[in-house]
Amino acid sequence: MYKELIDRLERENILTRDEYLTLIKNRSKITEYAAKRALETRRKYYGNKVYIRGLIEISSYCRNNCYYCGIRADNKNAERYRLSAVDILDCAAEGYRLGFRTIVLQGGEDGFYDSAFISAIIKLLKHRYPDIAITLSLGEMSFNDYKRMKKAGADRYLLRHETCDRAHYGKLHPAEMSFDNRQRCIADLKALGYQTGVGFMVGSPFQTEENLADELIYLKELQPEMVGIGPFISHRDTPFSKYESGSAELTVFMLSLIRLTLPRVLLPATTALATVDPFGREKGLKAGANVVMPNLSPVDVREKYMLYDNKACTGEEAAQCLNCLKQRVKNAGFEITTDRGDYNNEI
Repeated sequence: MYKELIDRLERENILTRDEYLTLIKNRSKITEYAAKRALETRRKYYGNKVYIRGLIEISSYCRNNCYYCGIRADNKNAERYRLSAVDILDCAAEGYRLGFRTIVLQGGEDGFYDSAFISAIIKLLKHRYPDIAITLSLGEMSFNDYKRMKKAGADRYLLRHETCDRAHYGKLHPAEMSFDNRQRCIADLKALGYQTGVGFMVGSPFQTEENLADELIYLKELQPEMVGIGPFISHRDTPFSKYESGSAELTVFMLSLIRLTLPRVLLPATTALATVDPFGREKGLKAGANVVMPNLSPVDVREKYMLYDNKACTGEEAAQCLNCLKQRVKNAGFEITTDRGDYNNEI
């Protein structure tokens, strides 16, 4: 029965909510088969290529107080920093030298970096490196801010929706944060022509298996170009410090279901997955993921951008150990490529 559902999902790229839920509840019986079918689907569109993104974490300041996040505004123990324009450009230059052709600018929602500042950085980067793609992950902004940065040359934007369930969203965020505004931002990004990424934590507090089934329906309807998921990992200085972290096993299974639902999607094997399981990255790639994001941030700030405890931020997570990462990816049966790695909508 479960194999038949996976086979139909591979053919039709959609199941009913109840069918997704059946697979999630019985995943131990079908995990390996789902990963095999997801891997074949990923090879159909992307071969064995694994795209690398150079991640620059530009600021650990954030105006928000998300209950799960280590850089939330009310965390007085968080070490705060901001990279200057020169710092950001230097990181990007090192990334380009190492072979990265996608640069990701990520940070908390820090008003210091308005759309004018970010647009100026984008223009400089595009002038110096015309063959790169620029991804932004800087949170909620206005339509005009997104438009300004898109006009400056931004290609992609990652804004995790965190959950498609309004009530669940309210349990993860303070009252001043709006589910509707998050959805408005995502709609704006798509309307402006960004390659748009969303995502959620697997195993976040109060999340149910029914929520996970709903996420797959939501993703199918939204049709994002990127989906970033990883296990929830608690942070000691947040209201969720005592909650159990999400599992690598369930995260990997969800990667397979996402790949089968959205065959062309750009799907990272995230740092969080590598944090909860030393072989999480490889397991993710073998289950349908096709992106990894090594860190280009200055070494002295990497441990300050601490969204959750015990973040993997050294070794192969760092861009400087790219050769180590290439070897691990090769050992898993894949090949890192220096292509921009755009969404494949040609087949």
